[in-house]
Amino acid sequence: MSRAWIALGGNLGNREQLFAESLLGLEQSSSVKIVRGSPVYQTPAVGPGSQEDYWNAVVEVETSLSPKDLLDLCLETEIALGRIRRERWGPRLIDLDLLLYEDQEISEQNLSIPHPRLHQRGFVLMPLADLTADHVVRGKSISDWLKEANCSGIVQIKDSVLS
Repeated sequence: MSRAWIALGGNLGNREQLFAESLLGLEQSSSVKIVRGSPVYQTPAVGPGSQEDYWNAVVEVETSLSPKDLLDLCLETEIALGRIRRERWGPRLIDLDLLLYEDQEISEQNLSIPHPRLHQRGFVLMPLADLTADHVVRGKSISDWLKEANCSGIVQIKDSVLS
């Protein structure tokens, strides 16, 4: 079994329900077990137009799926919950991003691990640091990247995405 970290985000609909259904969708695969979950954070929207605040969290999973198959499961889960990709950084019901898969570095057309903008996003680094602060990405630990990130306006709203 391999360890991977998946980010959850969304700013439309019933976010609490969508997060819970996302986790169920991931665990419906007998090849994925959610090990731990971060707190849930509310984050100011980044992107076009006026948008509602986002909810963000990260889950750590054990999986026997390959990185590509785990990404496919994330995308299938999004679609099953009604995600339609319209505009980059636009509002969304749910977003599941494969952030890390063990210590692997993969750069393929539809798969980049670590996630290419992970180290620039406080809303990803904060919940990720709750689970794996010492994990090294691009030569620095998650906690060191977090020290450099813009985290203004990010507030914890739930103790765990799993509850």
